[in-house]
Amino acid sequence: MISVVILGAGNVATHLFKAFNKTNEVSVIQWYNRTLDKLKPYNKQVNTCDNLDDLVDADLYILTVSDDSIAELSSKLPFENKLVVHTSGSVGVYDLDKKLKRGVLYPLQTFSMDADVDFANVPICIETIDKKSYPLLKKVAVSLGSPTKRVNSDQRRTLHLAAVYVNNFTNQLYRIAHEITESEGAEFDMLKPLILETAKKVQDISPYMAQTGPAKRNDKKTINAHLKLLQKQEHKDIYKLLTKSIQNTHGRKKL
Repeated sequence: MISVVILGAGNVATHLFKAFNKTNEVSVIQWYNRTLDKLKPYNKQVNTCDNLDDLVDADLYILTVSDDSIAELSSKLPFENKLVVHTSGSVGVYDLDKKLKRGVLYPLQTFSMDADVDFANVPICIETIDKKSYPLLKKVAVSLGSPTKRVNSDQRRTLHLAAVYVNNFTNQLYRIAHEITESEGAEFDMLKPLILETAKKVQDISPYMAQTGPAKRNDKKTINAHLKLLQKQEHKDIYKLLTKSIQNTHGRKKL
């Protein structure tokens, strides 16, 4: 049984704790956070603490704190030569304090507190400086049922950047679409089958081949009609920018 201490109490920490509790290979023996309020719902399931000096001995320490806090927290850990990993997509493995055995356990997925996550659909990117640490991290990832991949810091940063496009930016477009439909009394829910089909399509063909719509077809009449319908200048600017990007990609003339 691999003993684990989780540090941080955000979305990733909570989902990891729940997932580890379902495995037979990993045991979360302690959960640390600067304040214990967020850990109150779990204090009957695991030893909780808010003092770094009270950390217990474990095989693995997982930092699930914000990107800006990773280096500082790792430098404050009251031990050396222990395997410590972070879960960030954009922070390098060398940002962890050099007194530690350093690694990364990056789950490439979006995590929301109230949304269930099936780790069988969560690729986990693994990186270690010490080659001997890799098998343990892989065993931890596999225990969750996750597909694993050895990924270096540069590759992981690239994946994280791309993830911002396909997740965060796309979700913002959903929000704009929701605002547009609500403003005219239309139902956003009617778009949900289209959202699912669009996501499904790129599982089988490239995004380039999957592209459709007025921008690719250069339907100027439709494009101009859409721009007239949009009430906010910000929405017009985004529409023009994405239309231009699609047309550049598919060799169409500019607006």
